[in-house]
Amino acid sequence: MKVIQQGQPLNLLWLQSGGCGGCTLSLLNADCRNLFDTLKSFGINLLWHPSLSEQSADEALAIIEACASGATRLDILCLEGSVLKGPFGSGGFHRRTGSVSMMSMIERLARVARHTVAVGSCAAFGGVTAAGINPADACGLQYDGDAQGGLLGEEYRAAGGLPVINIAGCPTHPNWVIETLVAVAQGEMYEDNLDVFRRPRLFSDHLVHHGCKRNEFYEFKASACKPSDLGCLMEHMGCKGTQVHADCNIRLWNGEGSCTRGGYACIACTEPGFEEPGHAFGVTPKIAGIPIGLPTDMPKAWFVALAALSKSATPKRVKENAVADHQVVTPANKRTRLK
Repeated sequence: MKVIQQGQPLNLLWLQSGGCGGCTLSLLNADCRNLFDTLKSFGINLLWHPSLSEQSADEALAIIEACASGATRLDILCLEGSVLKGPFGSGGFHRRTGSVSMMSMIERLARVARHTVAVGSCAAFGGVTAAGINPADACGLQYDGDAQGGLLGEEYRAAGGLPVINIAGCPTHPNWVIETLVAVAQGEMYEDNLDVFRRPRLFSDHLVHHGCKRNEFYEFKASACKPSDLGCLMEHMGCKGTQVHADCNIRLWNGEGSCTRGGYACIACTEPGFEEPGHAFGVTPKIAGIPIGLPTDMPKAWFVALAALSKSATPKRVKENAVADHQVVTPANKRTRLK
């Protein structure tokens, strides 16, 4: 293993495989004036990015080969998009210029990379590209859905000692990516910083439910019935925010947005298998009128009892606003001074 001298910038190589490029598009909305300068300021040297770099195809291939051969130190390998193993495990569905498959190129680079990072749920778990009958045999770097394995296998560890770091999301929040890369560059990323699916805990120790603007409606079980309603989206509209690990409603997107703030349910895009929920994304499946997907750490009996009590105590303001597209009843004015 090559030792990195103190103050020496870390070389980052970014590849795009089976995906839409949406995580890169999201990354360009990071809270910084210039992405390249920000990475550089934290000691990260971007060797090449297929969408953002200026090198020709021949120059890019030379950079990749230098990393794979060890001539250029590869500190961080980032993959965006799933690995396409088909047909029949050959990787032939996705080839770079020439006859080499992207799959084999990723395997070579992963063997020499000091850190390997999956950017987005496709690279982490297979994502949308692995949905349905999956003719391309798409999978993640170290997971295939929620099962360990993927391309690199359950036992894979990068040269720095860590498994693949899964920055899940469809797309990822740009600051999840930057903060994870900075933590790696600063030597502050350890296995304890990763959750059970090896997602950075800097965002996965929260639930989408945390910070949601609709939480008052959730508390009283005052539910939306159509997308434009202000009420909670869990009971009827398919929202999984009480189960999904991400800080979308705390960190926000572009400083002010999230799926639920935009009127759309959380579809669990940071979780493995989100692409095939078994029902329409905008519908909440129920048994005997009770949603199947309840909060992750709450017994069903408690939820049912509290929901019934909450609904019986719902203020008129909350009940009427829940099924309106704007606030129709404002909070009452009362003296709050204690005596």
